[in-house]
Amino acid sequence: MASGGVAVASLWTEVNRCGQSGDYTRALKALSKILHENRDDVTALHCKIVCLVQNGSFKEALNVMNTHTKVLGSDVVFEKAYCEYRLNRVESALKTIESAPDQTDKLKELYGQVLYRLERYDECKTVYTDLIRNSQDEYEEERKTNLAAVVAAMSQWEKVPMEDLGLSESTYELCYNTACALIGQGQLAEAFNTLRQAEELCRVSLAEDSDVTEEDIESELAVIHSQMAYIMQLQGRTDEALQLYNQVIKLKPSDVGLLAVTANNIITINKDQNVFDSKKKVKLTNAEGVEYKLAKKQLQAIEFNKALLAMYTNQADQCRKLSSSLQSQNPGHPRPVLIQAAQLCREKQHSKAVELLQQFSEQNPESASGIKLTMAQLYLVQGHVTKACDVLRSIEEFKHKAGMVSALVTMYSHEEDIDGAIDVFKQAIEYYQAEQPGSAAHLALVREAANFKLKHGRKKEAISDLEQLWKQNTNDVHTLAQLISAYSLVDTDKAKSLSKHLPSADTMSFNVDVDELENSHGATYVRKKAGKVVGENLPKEIGQGEVKKKKKKKKGKLPKNYDPKATPDPERWLPMRERSYYRGKKKGKKKEAIGKGTQGATAAASAELDASKTATSPPTSPRPGSVTGSSTAPSGSGVVPPRQQKPSSGATRKKAPQKKKKGGKGGW
Repeated sequence: MASGGVAVASLWTEVNRCGQSGDYTRALKALSKILHENRDDVTALHCKIVCLVQNGSFKEALNVMNTHTKVLGSDVVFEKAYCEYRLNRVESALKTIESAPDQTDKLKELYGQVLYRLERYDECKTVYTDLIRNSQDEYEEERKTNLAAVVAAMSQWEKVPMEDLGLSESTYELCYNTACALIGQGQLAEAFNTLRQAEELCRVSLAEDSDVTEEDIESELAVIHSQMAYIMQLQGRTDEALQLYNQVIKLKPSDVGLLAVTANNIITINKDQNVFDSKKKVKLTNAEGVEYKLAKKQLQAIEFNKALLAMYTNQADQCRKLSSSLQSQNPGHPRPVLIQAAQLCREKQHSKAVELLQQFSEQNPESASGIKLTMAQLYLVQGHVTKACDVLRSIEEFKHKAGMVSALVTMYSHEEDIDGAIDVFKQAIEYYQAEQPGSAAHLALVREAANFKLKHGRKKEAISDLEQLWKQNTNDVHTLAQLISAYSLVDTDKAKSLSKHLPSADTMSFNVDVDELENSHGATYVRKKAGKVVGENLPKEIGQGEVKKKKKKKKGKLPKNYDPKATPDPERWLPMRERSYYRGKKKGKKKEAIGKGTQGATAAASAELDASKTATSPPTSPRPGSVTGSSTAPSGSGVVPPRQQKPSSGATRKKAPQKKKKGGKGGW
């Protein structure tokens, strides 16, 4: 017994020494010997679990905990939840954390990570805010980085306004997350400058470590450069963005999420061009583990683009398969149906496309606006203008907008349906009269309605609109003149009474020198002045003045063989082939063209020497053709997600740069 105790003590000494040096594999061997002596040793089991976690053997660690559940109890709740989190069993990790009897700080930090992965950002923000407020240790900077990542995610995916939490931009991770939040708010210029600042801080902080090479620095900067390229793409600087994206791809970063988003954004730039490059890039979006690195909206956009790429490459069955899968996963989302409709249109099946869109709009009225706009476009392509107008007028959300009114009036005018166009104006004016009376949009519609009615001879109907406009501004002479003109057809007395409001001729006269105006530099037409007459300028009497000479008409020329006694040919105005007496040319043997070609040569001799008429001459191949096509552009580009720090996995927490783990790198 004594020798056994000495052996176990020496084994524990070995475990302690290996733990301090980080040699967890050797420590596991010693722990196995200890557990061989006592398989229910709680301390040995706990140390074995920690060593397995440090070595990345999460499944084996979880098996040990599940096997010795009764012995270990709640002592290894954190380790169990962490293993489940790293094995992407996020829901199980959440249940394990919530079932813990005591919520320690490290368990709360893991809880925040789990909530972030589940995209429950509001709860996650509360957890990190509480941790920062109630703890003071060397991990405060990492907690602030995680909190900034949560704020950025809320700004990007939920469009929540940025909240100033007093987080300083002292590290490149904090700067990066701030830039992500600014992108979500549409402040692209400020976001780009913040990314520049993050790049400088990253270079400075990594240059201080002598073990870090230039390649390591560029690899760490890849996520920042990909985000810069995304901003360039949003600003329309696609060439610069494409160049930067390709630089990131060439670095081959280890982050599969970053590679997937960068490749996706290149595909969106290529659109329906350079499809072979897009087919290569799309393979990067299928890498293992991508689904755990990106947000749901990012994954959704990537799948949409895969379906569009299949359509552009004429893979109709693949496109239908992907779009149907997307529709089953996102039943209320309009984009899968739009992709299916686009594929049907490429196959010239416009009627089926309209039926598909009509069915979706009836089943999903909340998403019907965009679908109905597409239906109207398809009706216009088929030439059904009236049907397109009916569909547009059924969109309650847009039918009173100025742009929609303009489009409807234009289409009704094209169909010569003036009453329909006037009815559109009437409904829009009534809407603004009730919601925004006297507003600029209201008065603009009234003026356009009046001008339209006057243009199409509906002066009587234009009177009420003109009166309303004139009452708003009694100094508007143009409107008053239009009103008087309209009343002149209906009520002359009213027209006369209104004409009294017109300004007098004296007030409307301008002191303008006409000659000076005509001789000005910008005059396009100058009236010619009459030449001076020498002598008296008195008019001459008739008979004394100069008689105006009349031009003599020239006689028409007659043919050389014209015979005045012969009767002209009545068919002389018809072409020769259409005349009744035309019999066509006589077919005969062609005479040899003697004297043509080289001196002394005949046509027969030249034919014998013509190599193109010999049997051995190869046929000319036709010129190859090219196939072109166009369609809607792929939807949505990715945003690189905010950076997050992962919690420490061991029982002891050490901050070492080489062991520092961050999650959430990648981009949209």
